[in-house]
Amino acid sequence: MNAASAAPLSTPTPKRLMSLDVFRGATIAAMVLVNNPGNWDAIYKPLDHAEWHGWTFTDLIFPFFLWIVGVAIPLSTARRLEQGQGRRELLLHALRRAVIIFALGFFLNSFSYLVDGSLFRDGLGAWFRNYATSVRIPGVLQRIAICYFLTMVIFLDFGVRGQLNWIAGLLAGYWLLMIAGPMFGWGTGGLEPQGNFCQYLDNLVFNGRVIGTHVWRGGKTWDPEGLFSTVPAVATCLFGVMTGHLLRSKLSPERRTAWLCVGGNLLLVAGVVMDIWLPINKKLWTSSYAVFMAGMAMNCFAVCYWLVDVQGWRKWAKPFAIYGMNAIAVFMMAGLLGRILPAIKLTDSAGKRVGLQSYLYTHLCVPFASPETAPVLGFLASPRNASLMWALLYVAVLFLAAYVMYRRKWFLKF
Repeated sequence: MNAASAAPLSTPTPKRLMSLDVFRGATIAAMVLVNNPGNWDAIYKPLDHAEWHGWTFTDLIFPFFLWIVGVAIPLSTARRLEQGQGRRELLLHALRRAVIIFALGFFLNSFSYLVDGSLFRDGLGAWFRNYATSVRIPGVLQRIAICYFLTMVIFLDFGVRGQLNWIAGLLAGYWLLMIAGPMFGWGTGGLEPQGNFCQYLDNLVFNGRVIGTHVWRGGKTWDPEGLFSTVPAVATCLFGVMTGHLLRSKLSPERRTAWLCVGGNLLLVAGVVMDIWLPINKKLWTSSYAVFMAGMAMNCFAVCYWLVDVQGWRKWAKPFAIYGMNAIAVFMMAGLLGRILPAIKLTDSAGKRVGLQSYLYTHLCVPFASPETAPVLGFLASPRNASLMWALLYVAVLFLAAYVMYRRKWFLKF
């Protein structure tokens, strides 16, 4: 099947949807907020991932972003098809983007090794051995890159029915292997952190006496962005593609909004029902999690689409749109800032060497942790609010950076 038949143009390509930029920007802002507390021991529960099964506000963010990637595929690809590009050109462009995004993610994983001082302290040989045997290979951007490219291949080679079949097959295949894998000696079974099929595969591929350990340090033998849990994550991206088809349909904006809500609520119900047998779990990215979060994304986007693009409430949403127009740039800046600030050492009043982030947090936010030291609004003072204040400062600083890029028309595109 050629590219043109895989993506039939049901209606002329719409102008850029501001609501999609707004939704993407709100998702990135939320990511910055939850990833940068002042004190990880003093955060509100919704601003942390669920410990294992279940979900919190924080567990919405990554699937929302993958879903948005999927929504954008029919919209952006349709414009390229109208410009006369063929399947080969589209695939090469997608591959180039995926490689760059993957490389950016791997660069973030590697950056801590460049700024922690070990290169100068231990020498090049020891530094490289440590790096080569411990740098994390999976990551957020790496998963986005893989899901984006695989979704693009499916989108170009299959029509809507075929894409739906892929969603069903990916979710069912994941579920089946999670249950049946131990029958073939692939893991010990169950859905606990150790012994499940995702952990088995990550440990097999990323850990070893020779190659070292290349997963998230908190997992040790598995990674939340690991190999097999990427399978249902591709389905999350494909759910977004389905929404992209809806947005390109001949339906009126009002009917599109209604179908977004209908589809979103059906997926929410399906996810809750699936949770009975296969718990909603972000770290495993279970099939129930993929379905439930796609429903959440559709419902939240329906509200955004209705307010911004249908009702025209654009002024209030502009800050989020500015964030969303440079989402990858903001993600990179947040990641680099979070690694650079702790690496810059200062001497505090007690003569102790501390990171710049700790120094700034202590002087700017910690006074708000106690009613006795808070300069204003003492009744709101608490360690959690001080930690939240630091995260909000992060959001504000990165918005200023995104705003400067927006004003100068600097948009990270590849």
